[in-house]
Parts: sequence; structure tokens; C-alpha cells
Amino acid sequence: MRRTKALAVIVALGLALTACGSPKTKTSGSDAPDDINAPRKQGGTVTIANEQGQTWTCQFNPFNPSNNVESVGFVYEPLVFVDLLNNQAETPMLASSYQWSADKKSIVFTIRDGVKWSDGQPFSADDVAFTFNLMKQFPAIDLYALWTGAGLQSVTASGNKVTMSFAQAAQPYFFNFADQVGIVPKHIWSTGEPASHPDTWADPDPVGTGPYKVSPCSANNIQYVANTNFWQAGKPYIQKVEYPAYLDNGPANLDLANGKAQWGSQFIPGIKQFYLNKNKNNHTWSPPITNVAIFPNLDPSHAATSKLAVRQAIASAIDRKQVALIGEGGQQPAANQTGIVTPTFQKYYDASAVSAAGYDKPDVAKATQLMQSAGYSKSNPLKLTIITITGYTDWDASLAVIKQELAPIGIDLTISDLAQQTFDDRLYNGDFDLAYYGEPSNGPSPYYELREIMYSKNSAPLGKQANSNYERYLNPDADKLFDQYATADETTQVSLVKQMGALMLKDVPVIPTTESVDWFQYNTTDIGGWPTEQNPYAQPSAFSIPDVEQVLLHLYSKAAQ
Repeated sequence: MRRTKALAVIVALGLALTACGSPKTKTSGSDAPDDINAPRKQGGTVTIANEQGQTWTCQFNPFNPSNNVESVGFVYEPLVFVDLLNNQAETPMLASSYQWSADKKSIVFTIRDGVKWSDGQPFSADDVAFTFNLMKQFPAIDLYALWTGAGLQSVTASGNKVTMSFAQAAQPYFFNFADQVGIVPKHIWSTGEPASHPDTWADPDPVGTGPYKVSPCSANNIQYVANTNFWQAGKPYIQKVEYPAYLDNGPANLDLANGKAQWGSQFIPGIKQFYLNKNKNNHTWSPPITNVAIFPNLDPSHAATSKLAVRQAIASAIDRKQVALIGEGGQQPAANQTGIVTPTFQKYYDASAVSAAGYDKPDVAKATQLMQSAGYSKSNPLKLTIITITGYTDWDASLAVIKQELAPIGIDLTISDLAQQTFDDRLYNGDFDLAYYGEPSNGPSPYYELREIMYSKNSAPLGKQANSNYERYLNPDADKLFDQYATADETTQVSLVKQMGALMLKDVPVIPTTESVDWFQYNTTDIGGWPTEQNPYAQPSAFSIPDVEQVLLHLYSKAAQ
């Protein structure tokens, strides 16, 4: 499972998001020549093949990055869905509309009437206010640093209205608080363990407003069944979703190839021969937007990786094109050291700065000199361990290339494959030399991913869980750039992002290797309504939140019609 989100080239990257009304009109996908939004009959089952490197923990806490991918979209819903693939089209969800103040320092959401929680209790504006205020009370669940970094000052409910007030213009954060936060029920989360420990509570039997309920969950499979209290009449069409646990890509890929599973979200080596040619109804479309990167531990207690020369040497030695070609089978493009994904965000990318910094191509001689300046050589190598997730065969292949490329400059790299939960715990708490990872955040500009990587308020001391910025990059100059972004005009925002990219070149806080894609394979034998390149109504992978809900609400069984 990839906990990165991805999107295709955005037609309009402006940050101005208008008040919600009806969703923008969308054309039909190639697999559904009729109206993809037409009413359907209920029935059918969809099976997801998405390797996660471990069996299921049956925890569904939407505030826990380790398992919110299995809960947000399936069970929990946001206020507004923002379709970054389709020119930022918006779909009102738990909020039927919203209105910004003139200075963009406050926003009023009108909360949808007639919504019930899956246990039959009524949903209200109080639930929304409670969710955000719980995040204030427990900063560990404020995954997007809304209270500490975005300047959120208060969230209040009155009737069917929720007002959010900020210390400064907050429009760039709309994507985070409107689209990315799953709303939880006050009547469940205000008492007992969820009230006292919302960051660690397992939430084994989640109660949400979304289209599905968990029934049941075991270590080997999550079964979702249609929520009969769901507020969208007649939906979901698909009545059951099976989500088997896979320990590595092989069995999951085999289930996809033979049609046992219909929805894939992972790397398939030799995809044309292994999958596409097996069945005319097998398809793939994997749009890119974020990065897969090496995260070096920058805490001073890690003497080697906190040393700039060592990080510069790694960034100089790696041949990113080879990593993309061999490790990812050419299905992901090479990244660059600024972290700006191209051509998606081309206007933010400063190619001349990359060239001037010497990162436009691998330079083994330079890397060797840098390692020597840090006290290491091929005869006196630096021993480092990089943690990754077991079963991610493409990441293993990429790391094999990286290991080979680092050996000549004096780095002896050990690759440590860990179960997903173990990896997450060590990553979040800073227990690593190097980590191979992709941030689960994106948005209408590179600012969103770079903020996850570089903003100090997202981080935490070693031994404490960080919301992001797992490498522990602490730079007041970087923080100033992110703080200025919210009130800047578009031209200035482009300049600020380029300055963020310049700090990536100067300080090398992380080392991007490939541009991550939203892995997606789908079978149309019985299931219709899939997102396609022609109709990108949502990010297509099963690990994209909250986009997974939009996909599930479009899917239907042809046999049931």
C-alpha cells in the first residue's frame, strides 16, 4: 500500500476555491459510455488487491496515519471533496455549502441536513466543531498542523452553521481542513478512551457517516458492507467491498491478473505482459504528483546523517533515472532534488538552480569528495541502515539500485524491510538512520507536499510522534516561507515555492528519488464507473483519501443492472 496521494496534471493551479454548489459537470469514462452519474441498481462486490506488507490490525482511527487509509472515505467523510484531477472541481459532502469572509480569515460552513451516523444517531454541526476542537486539545491528531501552523483560532457551531476563524488569510489550507479531515461523532468520541486518548484509540468498530460499515474485520480481510443509513439515496451501488491483507505484491498481483480482484493499487512489474495482456478488461492508469524519497535523520544524535556533506554525497551519487527505470520499471519518472514534480508543477521549478547546485545529473566524483570530507571512503565506509516496508517489491528494487550506487562513494547500505506498523512507528518517532517513504499529502501546488516535509511545526523531538517532517528538519527560514504563503498573491507564491526548492538544494533535508504515482489497475468485466484519464473524477487508488469514497460511489455491478 502506498500512503502517498497522487494526481495528474492540474489544468488550473490557482488557489482560489469558490463556494460549494453543485459538482462540476464531468464527462463519461471510456468504460462507461452511458452517464457515469446515472442512478444504478444496488448489488455486487468489489475486491481490492492492495499489498500493505502485514495483516490487518482492525484499527480504524481516522486520526492515525497508520490506519486512516482504511477508514476515511469508507466510513468517515470530509466536509467537501476537492477533485484535484479535474480542475479542482468540488463536491459538497457533509457541508452543503460554505462562504469565506472578504479577508479570507474566516469561513462559514452550512452543514448538511438529514445526515445520520451509521448507528442511527443524527449528525449535526456540533459533531464538526467537536472534531476540530478535539484536534486542538490533542495536537498529535492535528495531522495538518491547523491549530499550530495554519493559525486556526476557533471553531464554533450555531444551528446548522460551523464557523472557523484564523489568525491570517487561510485559503491555502482549505484543502487540508475541508477535504482531508474525517468528521467523527461527538457521542462516541467525547467519552471514555476515545476522549482521553484519541491519538491511540483503536476505533475497532467505527461509526461514521460514509457509505460503508466495517462488518467484520479479521487479520486477513476487512469486509465493508453498505451503510443503510447513508445520506445519499440509493447509494452505494456496490453492496460489499472485500479488502484482503497481502504480505507482498506477488499474490496481490496474481489476484488482479486472474480477475479474483477488480481494484488494484500497487506496482506490477512487467505490467503489460503480466496483467494487461491477460484480459481485455484489465486496464491501468496511474497519474503522478508526489515524491518517493530518502528521509535522512537530521537529529544531531545521528552524527552521520545529520552531516550535510553526507546528505549531499547521497544526493549527488544517485542516478535517479536508473532508479526509475530499474526499480519502478519505467512506470514512475525520476524525481529532482527540489522536490518539485514536473511537468505537473513546471512553473514552480527552477532548472537553472538545480544545475547550479550540481544535481542535474549524478556526479560520483563529487560525491566521493564529499564523503572524504566527512571522514569516509570506500576503504573506510559509512555503515547506514535504511528502513522500508516489507512487500513493496518496487521499493526493494529501487533500494537495490541505490545501494549499488552508494557503495563506490563509501556508503555500506543495509536495507531493512519492516512490517507496515513497525515502519510507521519507527518513522513517526524518528527511530531510523534513513527511511524510504513518500509523504501522503498533495494539493494545488508543491507547497502542500513541501510543507509536510520541511515545516518545523509538523515535526517533534526524537521519541515523540511527528505528524510529518519525520527527518526533523528545523529551519526558521523555511518556516517563514511557509507562513508567508497564505497571504501572498499567486506570483509571490510561485517565488516562495522556488525558495523552498532552493532550501531543498542547499540543506538536502530529504532526497527525492522518483515521482510517485497513484497506482491503479481496474477490471471492467462486471464493474463499471471507474475513474479514467478521460474522466478523472477522483484519484483512482484505493489508498487515496478521501477520494476512495468518490470511486466507491461511482462503481456499480453490470450484473445487477
